[in-house]
Amino acid sequence: MSSASNGWGSPRTRIVQWYDPAIAVASAATMSGREFLQAIIDGHVPRPAFAALTGAELVCVDDGVAVFRFTPDESTLNPLGIVHGGMLCTLLDSAAGCAVHTQLPAGVGMSSIEIKVSFLSAVVAGGDILEVEGRSLRVGRQVAFAEAHARTLEGKLVGHATTSIALMRPAAPAEPE
Repeated sequence: MSSASNGWGSPRTRIVQWYDPAIAVASAATMSGREFLQAIIDGHVPRPAFAALTGAELVCVDDGVAVFRFTPDESTLNPLGIVHGGMLCTLLDSAAGCAVHTQLPAGVGMSSIEIKVSFLSAVVAGGDILEVEGRSLRVGRQVAFAEAHARTLEGKLVGHATTSIALMRPAAPAEPE
């Protein structure tokens, strides 16, 4: 059945463009986490492809803090017309991870171990812009802990997450024998 005969109208599209991720990876190896994230904000390093795909924008970093803004559109909706929970989870995970990243030296990588998300209110497209703020709680040698909150610009809390993050430090040079 074609879209013309099913009554759905014309399909909509969203064009996503991004730069080679290797550019950012190379930059991350030479800058502290905070410098690296600020370089993305300032446009000196390309933003990651996930940001282009989701429409998320990193707008502010400080020591242990990262803030994203996100304007939900219909491409982020689940079949019931509500922003998909996975989208909100992705934003909370990103904000928390970036908050930890602001406290890491050059060359230290990270990856989420686990995340617990609480959805507190439905989010709809065409509604409020969301601000998602991540805060680092503790950064250890191998594991970091962080939280993130998603709020409307009016301050209504719509989501909260806590996470633990594995830190991937470069291997120490071998001791001479």
